[in-house]
Amino acid sequence: MRREIPLIITAVVGFVYVIQYFIPHYPFNNLNGWFSDWFSIIGACAIWLGALNLMRISFDKVYKKRRDWGYSIIIILSFALIVVIGFGGGRDFRDLGTNFDWLYRFIYTPLSATMFALLAFFVASASYRAFRARNLEASLLLVAAFFVMIGRVPVGDALVTKVAGLISLPIPDAVLPSKIATWIMNYINAAGQRAIMIGIALGIVSTSLRVILGIERAHLGGE
Repeated sequence: MRREIPLIITAVVGFVYVIQYFIPHYPFNNLNGWFSDWFSIIGACAIWLGALNLMRISFDKVYKKRRDWGYSIIIILSFALIVVIGFGGGRDFRDLGTNFDWLYRFIYTPLSATMFALLAFFVASASYRAFRARNLEASLLLVAAFFVMIGRVPVGDALVTKVAGLISLPIPDAVLPSKIATWIMNYINAAGQRAIMIGIALGIVSTSLRVILGIERAHLGGE
């Protein structure tokens, strides 16, 4: 029964979600609401479970003095600080002007911005390795990436306009890097993204049907 009960619950919930999408009436609309509430409850429990597991791993790392155990101390202290201030703020802890809001705006947001700023260097490094003009496809990718990157910053248009002015060459707006980047993003990139999204949607439908019908049982820990 350790496998049968989860499979039955998965099948019932899955079929209800599929049916209520096409028949949004009683009793499927009520069942959809109940199951959504249960998803929220389970999700909240999963967040706490993940947080407690992170604390367990961090405490174990500090206790055994494993590599980079100092970072684990920062994790523990940060978690404790956020939890204490969050619970101390009551039900309105996320309102503007609260201590939790101050931590979010002046510590979490700058740290997130710093992380994304560091990612820019990794993206540039990966782009240098990936965009080598080894063949026709790689060359097209390199040219497109060049125009997108230079077209997304103001210096791109300013540089082209400046050079054109020095040699007295009229430059139509359509050939400015920003316009070319916009055209690439709106047409070529959008077409590729839609193809990828269609593939992802088909994969989600296929995987969902396998899970609902009990064919895919990897989430139960086997097969």
